[in-house]
Amino acid sequence: MASQQDLSCKAGETVGQAQVKKDEVMSQATSTQDAQSAAQTATDLKDQAASFLQQTGEQVKSMAQGAAEAVKNTLGMKTDTDTTTSPNDNPSPTI
Repeated sequence: MASQQDLSCKAGETVGQAQVKKDEVMSQATSTQDAQSAAQTATDLKDQAASFLQQTGEQVKSMAQGAAEAVKNTLGMKTDTDTTTSPNDNPSPTI
């Protein structure tokens, strides 16, 4: 039969092992949460970057179209089929 001291020692070891295992599990859980949070942040940043690039592309396209129209107007090459109009294309009637 095991003595009381042996039982106390084994109980202490078991408690210690349980504590170590609990710490390992908690560390893994924290790592998982950190990884999930980082993945969500990365996804959010990717979406923001895509939106920013799309807006920038649209602005550049619009500026290039405006510059092309300005050159056409300056050189007198504007055609009636152009879909954009400037304020001077449709002057209001004078009374």
